[in-house]
Amino acid sequence: MAHAIVPPYLLARIAAVQEPTWARAAEAARATLAVPRPYRAGRTRLRLSIEDGGTLVAEAAPAPDRTISDAQRRETLPGVRVRGEDDPATGDVSVDEAFDGLGETYDFLWDAFARNGLDGAGGQLLATVHYGQDYDNAFWNGERMVFGDGDGEVFQGFTGSLSVIAHELAHGIVDAEGGLTYQGQSGALNESIADVFGVLTEQHAKGQDAAAATWLVGEGIFTDAVQGRALRSMAAPGTAYDDDVLGKDPQPGHMRDYVETTDDNGGVHINSGIPNHAFYLLAEALGGRAWERAGLIWYRTLTGGELTPDTDFATFAAATVRAAETEYGEGSEEADAVRDAWAGVGVERDGRDGP
Repeated sequence: MAHAIVPPYLLARIAAVQEPTWARAAEAARATLAVPRPYRAGRTRLRLSIEDGGTLVAEAAPAPDRTISDAQRRETLPGVRVRGEDDPATGDVSVDEAFDGLGETYDFLWDAFARNGLDGAGGQLLATVHYGQDYDNAFWNGERMVFGDGDGEVFQGFTGSLSVIAHELAHGIVDAEGGLTYQGQSGALNESIADVFGVLTEQHAKGQDAAAATWLVGEGIFTDAVQGRALRSMAAPGTAYDDDVLGKDPQPGHMRDYVETTDDNGGVHINSGIPNHAFYLLAEALGGRAWERAGLIWYRTLTGGELTPDTDFATFAAATVRAAETEYGEGSEEADAVRDAWAGVGVERDGRDGP
């Protein structure tokens, strides 16, 4: 199963649009929905920094190994290789944005969690740009990132959003750690963890703390014709867009509004708003740079060996509490904040779903 950033319910809404001004977008959405997304299951560098007092510090650290290919608007992967790790910028905006975004994601994983790439072992970071004609999505196929250029009416190029790039790459981390079945609550957790790492990568790159961050996923991928800021909001699920044609963002932020559906693999892009908001509440409660404590708790939960492919919200919530207690101690500020965050979205502190 390939993971894509734009949910199928939104593409279906665009595909049904009858307005002449969005004819190209509607056709692009229909074509995007029809295209299958095939799934296919180091280097080092010297980093320099200046400490307080002006001391120059040189550190040997692992380095990313990136390769960007160009599908040349065909639907064939990987495409033509256009940039590698030691190559200069190409001048193609999509190529260079993808290259930079892969690097920023790698830097976040190393700086925050000492993780060497998606697999933790310095594996290659691969991406293909200019996929398909007016392709309205970006997805992880189990081996590489794939970016469409958008239709120009609803969606702009997807490489312009670092949270999109990091979100899709994060699916590779989830896969490497044993995976979460892409269905129902486990699938919504899969999407949510990708959103968490997506926004944290963007915050890390901008040097933002939790209070200064937008907590938006996919900010900037809509054109100006759309009444919306992003695909999803972790701070306020259900408010990312509200457009006369596309409708309103359907994400809930609380278990009382959980959506039971057979669409979208059981609502994986919709119900991910609930664990998304729990993470936001935790990060806001702890303050500071969200990847340092809140993000570390989520990472320890993902990599701690407790999760199974069919993990649900209740099980994941309980695992995050244990991860916080292991990292910071029972009765710690962090562990209490995790409990309160899940209670705030209707998942009880003992791990049970509740109103």
